[in-house]
Amino acid sequence: MTEPQPPQPRLTLRSGAEGPAVTDTLWAQVGGTDTFERIVRRFYDGVREDPLLAPMYPDADWEGAIWRLRTFLEQYWGGPTAYSEERGHPRLRMRHAPFPVTPDAKERWLRHMHAALDAAELPPMHDTAFRDYIERAALAMVNRFE
Repeated sequence: MTEPQPPQPRLTLRSGAEGPAVTDTLWAQVGGTDTFERIVRRFYDGVREDPLLAPMYPDADWEGAIWRLRTFLEQYWGGPTAYSEERGHPRLRMRHAPFPVTPDAKERWLRHMHAALDAAELPPMHDTAFRDYIERAALAMVNRFE
């Protein structure tokens, strides 16, 4: 008969040296809808003032743009699926095709999104993941090089 083995220590991924265990989605861990709403509204505060980006958004639909980006990001990061329930598959490149997403537009978009993330002060691990995603996503949206 073999002796019972002591339980093996479990590896626990934490959000910082002394932070809570990471067991939920990024969406839940950073504060859910309230946090994503703050990020997106701060982002659009900058976009509204940007002479290159602002004209790409209909003046009468800023709230719609805020809802679309917030719900898309929430769904991507493990939150509610309202975006796909309302709009179907994101099809980001197709949805952005009518707009001149140049390298300059990409850099301006990123500047405003990074400022919004700076203001949100997410935990370092989540901040890094979020910034990595937006860098890759923004690059993928570039569709004109003139």
